[in-house]
Amino acid sequence: MTLHPPFGAIMAGGENRRYGSHKALAQIAGERIVERVQRALRAVTPDLVLITNEPEVYAPLGLPMRSDLLPGLGVLGGIYTALMWALQEGRPGILAVACDMPFVNPLLLSRLLGEGYAADVVAPESPGPRGLEPLCAFYGTRCVDPIEAALARGNKEIIGFFDKVRVHRLPLDEVQLYGEPEVLFLNVNTPEERERAEQIAARLAAKAPSGPGAAVRAPGAVASAPAPAPGQHG
Repeated sequence: MTLHPPFGAIMAGGENRRYGSHKALAQIAGERIVERVQRALRAVTPDLVLITNEPEVYAPLGLPMRSDLLPGLGVLGGIYTALMWALQEGRPGILAVACDMPFVNPLLLSRLLGEGYAADVVAPESPGPRGLEPLCAFYGTRCVDPIEAALARGNKEIIGFFDKVRVHRLPLDEVQLYGEPEVLFLNVNTPEERERAEQIAARLAAKAPSGPGAAVRAPGAVASAPAPAPGQHG
């Protein structure tokens, strides 16, 4: 039996309070941030979905969309919605990426998918306060029940169910093979951060190889064969 690949799930449920408008629609190097995320995900999985409570804003992207099944539960509610969608369609899980992450690396995403064979969650380590990046991560459908249990306890923390599932952390030194973590996982939450992202994009463009046969890679990436999609998780 042919297994369906995981969904590439763009998480666009934030309220944009600090940015003042829809941050995912802001442009970096002439391209909307959400389109950069879309392009990165499309490189590793063919079927993309978008989780948002404002479908009219993202309709021009032409992606299948759903609003939160359980409103008011933040990012974890969005992950749950995407996983339920995957479960209904016989997908093994989702590769979830925040809509405001302009420098996410397709090679890193491919690595996360490849590690999904042996874990329910695959998340890259990062220098951030959590020590990992849960909005650039693979989630298998076996996470559904533990998420429901966490929500029933009133725990809306995105990693609040991790102690109930098999979590594989991609070590930071391996993450660094794909780029600087501070760049890979940069979230554009304010106009100032958009300006910083624009400067980073210009710096990366200046370093990029050019000419016939130049490899097309994400920032700081190492060459790597795309990993196969993980098998069905329960």
